[in-house]
Amino acid sequence: MTAARLDTSDPGFLDDPYPVLADLRSRAPVVWHDTWGVWLATTHGAVSAVLRDRRFGRIWTDQAPLDEMEPFNALHRNQMMENEPPAHTRLRRLVAGAFGRGHVERMRPRIADLAASLLDAPGGVIEQVNDGEHVDILAAYAEPMPVFVIADLLGVPRADHHDLRRWSQAIVHMYEPDVDADTRNAAIEASEAFSGYVRGVVAHRRDHPGEDLITDLIAERDGGTRLSEDELVASVVLLLNAGHEASVNVFGNGMHALLADRPQLARVSGGEVSVETALEELIRYDAPLQLFERTATGDIEVEGVTIREGQKVACLMGSANRDAAVFERADEFDVARDPNPHVGFGMGLHFCLGAPLARLELQLTIGALLDRLPALALAEPAPRRPTWVLRGYESIPVRAKE
Repeated sequence: MTAARLDTSDPGFLDDPYPVLADLRSRAPVVWHDTWGVWLATTHGAVSAVLRDRRFGRIWTDQAPLDEMEPFNALHRNQMMENEPPAHTRLRRLVAGAFGRGHVERMRPRIADLAASLLDAPGGVIEQVNDGEHVDILAAYAEPMPVFVIADLLGVPRADHHDLRRWSQAIVHMYEPDVDADTRNAAIEASEAFSGYVRGVVAHRRDHPGEDLITDLIAERDGGTRLSEDELVASVVLLLNAGHEASVNVFGNGMHALLADRPQLARVSGGEVSVETALEELIRYDAPLQLFERTATGDIEVEGVTIREGQKVACLMGSANRDAAVFERADEFDVARDPNPHVGFGMGLHFCLGAPLARLELQLTIGALLDRLPALALAEPAPRRPTWVLRGYESIPVRAKE
């Protein structure tokens, strides 16, 4: 058995985990982590094999203490991402059906208008940058944008975006290793508040239907297609969380990589490389989701290693995206990389349902920014968030290039 050390509390690792991940890949495609008591899938091949194998499942276990953690547990127990067929099939079919009614493409003009309003409005990003100010492009543009988009899609008031963002961040901090009591308490409070908020929106939409996803999900449930109240609430919270948390970090990690590499930035802003192609490299190069777990439902062999029934495998997504066996010059940032078979949206049964919306939103958001501010530059070092599983920046100060 090949053993591995992975210290996610090390500031150096949080700043740049990729040398450590490269060392893990050099040891074996699948290695054992003693501290966590899980297997680590380190290579693109191993991660792909686990994600595509239906014998590895997302098996939710309620977190203890059960009474205290029930608000958090209920949101996860009843959502598609933490379930396997037949529950996953039923939940995903209902949500996917609502997504398939033209919602995503109908969002295109809304997204374009949102980007323009955040950039062009008096006191907006462009005016501040042109006035010589340092602007946090995350707070001013990347953070509100996906919340507005997913809120519009679901039928949630945009004005509530600060609460939605705050609750979401408190909940997803629970996905990091070794969380403390303060993090747990914040997640419980956020889960209660978020659930209560969504129940209120659902009650309003039941009496006042609109052209939105919540209205469609209510219709599916009330039409007898087996979406319970708890499942409806959990599904909406999942979509709100997943619909903006990852988008903010893709934007932040990718834009920072672009702004730190002027020749690559010029290839995109000058039109040599399309935003659509560059986006895939932004997702690959500095993955916003670094780890995703699966549990073996039987004894399963992966890359010569037997994973016993009940054992967990942590798929290291950022490591898979830097595997030189799949990506030429894997540690280099190349906006023209094509093909680009990254694992940023997952694979198999749990492939990200919102991938088309995420791609559309990010293409339009990044494209609008580079069209209007092609000479944008980093103003000062950007601090990282103190998390690894969900990797991102606290802020990215930018200015006009001198």
